[in-house]
Amino acid sequence: MSQNTPGFGNTSRREFVKNAGRLAAAGALMGVRLPYVHAGEDNTIQVALIGCGGRGTGAAQNALSVNNGPIKLVAMADVFPKRLEDSLSNLKKDEKIAAKVDVPRDRQFVGFHAYQRAMDCLKPGDVALFATPPAFRWVHFGYAIQKNLNVFMEKPTTVDGPSTRKMLKLAEESVAKNLKVGVGLMCRHCQAREELHQRIQAGEMGDIILMRAYRMHGPLGSAFVGPQGDDLSELLYQIKNFHAFLWASGGCYSDFYIHNIDECCWMKDGWPVKASGNGGRHYRGNYVDQNFDHYTTEFTFADGSKLLLEGRNIAGCQDEFASYAHGSKGLAVISASGHTPAKCRIYKGQNLDDSQIAWRFSPNEPNPYDLEWEHLIDAIRSDRPYNEAKRGAEASLVTAMGRMACHTGQEITLEQMLACEHEFAPTVDQLTMDSAAPVVHRADGKYPIPMPGLVKKREYEG
Repeated sequence: MSQNTPGFGNTSRREFVKNAGRLAAAGALMGVRLPYVHAGEDNTIQVALIGCGGRGTGAAQNALSVNNGPIKLVAMADVFPKRLEDSLSNLKKDEKIAAKVDVPRDRQFVGFHAYQRAMDCLKPGDVALFATPPAFRWVHFGYAIQKNLNVFMEKPTTVDGPSTRKMLKLAEESVAKNLKVGVGLMCRHCQAREELHQRIQAGEMGDIILMRAYRMHGPLGSAFVGPQGDDLSELLYQIKNFHAFLWASGGCYSDFYIHNIDECCWMKDGWPVKASGNGGRHYRGNYVDQNFDHYTTEFTFADGSKLLLEGRNIAGCQDEFASYAHGSKGLAVISASGHTPAKCRIYKGQNLDDSQIAWRFSPNEPNPYDLEWEHLIDAIRSDRPYNEAKRGAEASLVTAMGRMACHTGQEITLEQMLACEHEFAPTVDQLTMDSAAPVVHRADGKYPIPMPGLVKKREYEG
């Protein structure tokens, strides 16, 4: 399938903004191609899982479920030994993939440099799977490029301007080496959204004037946490609850909302050039994290059209998890009730009236979590250009722009976001088990929070 990608220049921030409204080809990036290195003489593609939480375990299951040739998991790495053990146990219990799991004790690695040892078990052309907190993404990606490994990395891939600049440079290097890189923005691999995108680009909805995106539900998982209550060090506590800390993940905004933002930008075929927004904290109770309870963001595209994003993490309120596009000729549902199934459809007019449906995708949608792996592995085996690293960094930067606008109470442009010098965790590549955590709690046990209007500098969010 095609993956239409709105893009911006690799070398110039001015080109970045200039290109933000352009149509761009997606998926594979062009570059100097080196000879393809086969993934093992027996044609088996080996995978190393770095980051063994629920997201990593799920991605490994999707990887081992592909049908286009032999594949197996051969190494695992994490900073938490129990998490690695639980992940391995769960993978072995899955009858559909158990035979493809070959991770003996000597290929199970724990610690901050475990990622290197796991990737050292692979051969050029194999796949490194990254599902650690996003702060570590550029570190791990750089090592994979050194080892000539193909990569699948979960989103977001960056959390601030400096890490985005690092990832864009690494993306260029990976293209120059003809490496295949997938990024976990699986909505881009959804067949329903793909057909909707084609219909929008063909003019069935006229001009896209407004898009709306919602992710509103109760507090989720480790994004909203209380004071530390176990025996973990402060650093490991923050890594375990990485959604709660801006340095590790960009907070719930970057991790939760990136899918809605990315799928809307895909339909628009462009990245927004600026953002403004607001947010706040209400019923905090015992929560000590750095997230807001609610966010409202207005993204503006180069042609003046808008994307309105509503995020809320409060129990007992109306829930919605969906994205919509309003055109001059009608309304489209981009996603209806989460990531999958998308249930894409187009209406005549601007109301969600089932009697006015002009088109809808068939009810049998293939799972995009599987499709993104099928497309990556197919590209590896057929040695065709396939690299989502640049687009993943772009989507992450746009999301960070919206987050910073809400956290500072200022209008933030894409050019300013990319040029921003504030880096949440500049020494993340030097962390050890004895390192201090990148953020320190206050005397009351709570962590610094964004203060819109009071802390207005674009270099600092909390």
